[in-house]
Amino acid sequence: MKSSALKFLLAALALVVSCGFAAADDGFALHDGDVVVFLGDSLTAARTYGKYIENYTLLRYPDRKVTFINAGFGGDTAEGGLKRLEADVLAHKPSVVTVMYGTNDIGWGVYADEPHKQRYLAGVRGIVSACVERKIRVYLCSEPVTAADPNKSEDSFLQKMCDEGMELSKSLGGHAIDVQRSMREAQKRLWAANEGIKDASKRESMHVADGVHLNDLGQLAVAHAMLRGLGAPAEVSEATVDYTNAKASSKGCQIVDARRVDQTLEFTRIDDGLPFNYGTFFALHYRFVPVPQDLAKYMLTIKNLPAGRYDVLADGREVSVYSAKQLADGVNITFATTNGWVPGGPWNVQANALVHVTNARHEVLTSAFTTKHFLPQTKDDSAELAHIRPTLEQLEALQRDTARPRPYRFVIKPHVETDPKK
Repeated sequence: MKSSALKFLLAALALVVSCGFAAADDGFALHDGDVVVFLGDSLTAARTYGKYIENYTLLRYPDRKVTFINAGFGGDTAEGGLKRLEADVLAHKPSVVTVMYGTNDIGWGVYADEPHKQRYLAGVRGIVSACVERKIRVYLCSEPVTAADPNKSEDSFLQKMCDEGMELSKSLGGHAIDVQRSMREAQKRLWAANEGIKDASKRESMHVADGVHLNDLGQLAVAHAMLRGLGAPAEVSEATVDYTNAKASSKGCQIVDARRVDQTLEFTRIDDGLPFNYGTFFALHYRFVPVPQDLAKYMLTIKNLPAGRYDVLADGREVSVYSAKQLADGVNITFATTNGWVPGGPWNVQANALVHVTNARHEVLTSAFTTKHFLPQTKDDSAELAHIRPTLEQLEALQRDTARPRPYRFVIKPHVETDPKK
């Protein structure tokens, strides 16, 4: 390695360390040192929306050490959640608890009546009061939508019951996130896309066949609603470079060693945090759930490029091809790729790799949760947790290392059209 290149690399790495990935207080509710517990029924026990929220936090805020625990239990109700609050939630000494119940409380609609609503509200009251008393930040979430017509479900018993629950939470000093209405807006977009598709097997859905449990798209819609309710910002970072003089400005990142070499513009981008994504083809969900606009604006702007089309590369990876006008207006490169089968930029590679590490961590936690609840001799799970804690600590360290931003070397160069006949 040449001496000048080595000096640049060391300077760039020093800048990463010195900035500490510091992020301004942008209103996101999850802070460094928080322990977050997701409490709910089988929709929570699926451990899907929680992992989306976990990966968003790891990528966007690599300086914050936040621990996530899933306390979902299939078939549970608010009343049941209150009964197991001490063992499954408070035992973890959480600083944040999210609570999501409703469908089982009214027997999937069979018991949509006043007595069952009051049992739901009593459970909510008990959970929220217990959390507030312990100075735990608690968020009561409305239950996700069912597969019913979203244009007719606004006045459903489930929505109205959850509305009362959210108001009760706020009156007790807790918070509320209306997951159901947020999901309904996404569901309306989905239903509009399904119009005219006669083959039911080809229609999009947020649910599995029972119309209550959620597929990955439905779980993403829950995570989107909850992240927005937790104040998750849309902006990750912005990098702007002028082609004529290589001068740069930035927000949420640093631009170093910007230079022009003939018609090629090069610079290194060092981000405070990275954008959320969740694997190959996952961006297909964003037709209905607006993750790019609401949660993952990772922007690149190149001013004063001569007219034409340009290749954008990062660390040698092909990100995409853009026109000079597109780059001048600014492009969100979070999900950009020239090949749908592989991730585009290195930030996307990191996000995709993180999925597997997070899944591994939750497999270990699920094992402990399962033995605790279904093997009588392990009702006291303290020994079991102590046994797996070294593994969890190693996985958590690997999560943070995988999600940590690195210096990316960008190259913007004129695109050379290839002859499709060759």
